[in-house]
This record gives sequence, structure tokens and C-alpha cells, in this order.
Amino acid sequence: MNIVKRDIIIGLLFIGGIWSFISGQFIFSTVLFAVAAIFSNIAMRTQLKG
Repeated sequence: MNIVKRDIIIGLLFIGGIWSFISGQFIFSTVLFAVAAIFSNIAMRTQLKG
């Protein structure tokens, strides 16, 4: 996956989490933040490995 595509996916998940939090959907926003953090961590590890 391209680096730009990974950044876009992580950004959209984060923005979706913020929007869900503002809307009052706290459980859904927590899930989106968690998925963004895990996906970001996996993306960084694969990028460092080469």
C-alpha cells in the first residue's frame, strides 16, 4: 500500500473519530480511534522493516 494512501486512511479514521465524539457516539469514536492507532502502528512497523 502506498504511503500516501496509508496516511489518508489514518487521517480519515481520526477525523471520523473526532466527528463521532462530537456527535455523542462515544463507543463508536473509541473504536475509530483504536483502529487508527493500531493501523498507524502496523503501518509504521512495516515501513521500518523495509
